[in-house]
Formats: sequence, structure tokens, C-alpha cells
Amino acid sequence: NLHLCSMKVSKDRLTDKNRQTIRGNTIKGNITKSIDLQMKTFRLVDNALGWLTFFIAAFVYCSTIEPTASFWDCPEFITTGYRLEIGHPPGAPFFMLTANLFSQFVSDPSQVARMVNTMSALLSAATILFLFWSISHLTRRLITNSTDELSWGKIITIEAAALVGSLIYTFSDTFWYSAVEGE
Repeated sequence: NLHLCSMKVSKDRLTDKNRQTIRGNTIKGNITKSIDLQMKTFRLVDNALGWLTFFIAAFVYCSTIEPTASFWDCPEFITTGYRLEIGHPPGAPFFMLTANLFSQFVSDPSQVARMVNTMSALLSAATILFLFWSISHLTRRLITNSTDELSWGKIITIEAAALVGSLIYTFSDTFWYSAVEGE
């Protein structure tokens, strides 16, 4: 009887301890779910605004591209991309391959320059997209800890910093000038 009684007491203690563990895990689980939901919200807003900056930059750059070859190195790059030749050092092989891909979409060889300039505009807009995501990632790392909750104020601060930084670079004179020509 003594043995059965001691087993019942230890079983009750174990059950109480399990209950506390389950309650603790439930609280931790709820906090984890809350942080996961906040991160999903942040990622959704971050992706949407990133693609918005891409489309803004792409629209602006494609609206202002050079219709033909401009001065300096652009005609050489357009020609070497169209014919898959070797340009002056360092050669820019990725540029040459993508220029050749884009030049395949024209039927008239006089439109090759416009297509390569469009390629340059779209790739520059993609650069703005990745700049936006880089700024938002670095700003999030500066503002929050890994266990910190992302409030709407912090999300707005992070996204505003990324939006302002990427759009300022979009409309900067040197980047815009290079984005609208095949160089």
C-alpha cells in the first residue's frame, strides 16, 4: 500500500509538472506564432514595395531610353552584344549574352540598339529592386533584434528608409544616365 501511495503522489507531481511545461510551451508557441505572423506581414509589405520600386524605375527608364546608339562605348557594346563578339577589356560577358538574348526579339536590325537599351533599363530597374531589399534588410537588422517584435511603426520606418534610399538612387543623375543606354 505504501508503494502504491508513493507512486500516486509522484504521478500527480509529474502531471502538475507536465501541465506547467505544456502551459509554458503554449505561451512560447503563441509568441512564436505572433512573431511569425509579424515576419510574414513584413515580408509581404517588403516584397510589394520592392516590386513597386522596380516598376517605377522600369517605367521611368524605359520611357527615357536612347532610341539609337549614343556616343562613347555604347555602339561598341550594342554591336558586340548583337554579334557576340569580344568588346574592349574586360569584355562584360554577362552583358554581351543578355544583349544578344534581347536582340533576338527584333526583326529589323535597326531596332537592335533600342532593344539593348531597353535591356539596360530593365536590368538597372532590377538593380534598384535589389538595392531596396538590401536597404530594408540592413535597416531591419539595425532597428530590431531577432527576438524583437515588429510593430507597425518599425515596419513603416524600415520600408520608408528603403523606399527613400532606392528612389533617390533611381533618380540620381549618374545612375539614370547609365541606365538608359546600352553601357
